[in-house]
Amino acid sequence: MRYASLFWEYIKNYAKTRLTYRADFWIEVISDLLFQGMNLIFILIVFQHTASLGGWSELEVVFVYGFFMIPYGIFGTLFSIWNFSERYIVKGEMDRVLTRPAHSLFQVLFENVDPPSLIGSFVGAGIMAYCWSQMGLPFSIMDLVMLFLFIIGAVLIYAGLYTALNAISFYSDAPTGIVPLMYNIQNYGRYPVNIYNKIIRFMLTWLLPFAFVGVIPASYFLEQKSDDISQLALLTPVMGLIVFGLGLAFWNHGVKRYRGAGS
Repeated sequence: MRYASLFWEYIKNYAKTRLTYRADFWIEVISDLLFQGMNLIFILIVFQHTASLGGWSELEVVFVYGFFMIPYGIFGTLFSIWNFSERYIVKGEMDRVLTRPAHSLFQVLFENVDPPSLIGSFVGAGIMAYCWSQMGLPFSIMDLVMLFLFIIGAVLIYAGLYTALNAISFYSDAPTGIVPLMYNIQNYGRYPVNIYNKIIRFMLTWLLPFAFVGVIPASYFLEQKSDDISQLALLTPVMGLIVFGLGLAFWNHGVKRYRGAGS
């Protein structure tokens, strides 16, 4: 409840700031939607030249992309710390954070909350609903429960990986080149993993488990795919807890090594 109260206070401060610059808010929303729309158009263009992709139909791949957008939008809202190294390490704002009683990671996250990114989650949910109805998939309350668990697991995977990446700033003076690389790798998780070779498939599943933020959990709801990887999809929440736990541990260890901006 303490952190929920803090989060609400940060949200109110964010709203006050954005109400002053409303145009910036809507420009950010529109630019994010355009970016996601371009990715969707790319998928549609691919299927103008092929009937299937690794045995997956157009609706199935778009369905996976819709799921991919939901946890990514939530992650972008709550974990928008792309400039952590420059702002908190180089400029020394981490010193201010560490003088307060709340956990340092939560403070950093709350200060950089980005609600416009959540629009992408609603768009992704709409895409999933459309594809769901077009494919005539069965629907039950249990599907909603599993969808919720899969989304939470996927968000935790994102959070754990990017928390660990930003924590590298406590150990290195120039880790910024790694984040764009990871950002590009994560996009492979929205496509069927069976279209990649064994090495990439293994990396996306077990080393950098971005397959668990898109194609694997989404496959649970696709009848013709669920027989193959439904058991793997059920590991999504577990994988999320493991990855986030490791990322948080790496962050906490890095904070202990931090000696201030003047050191």
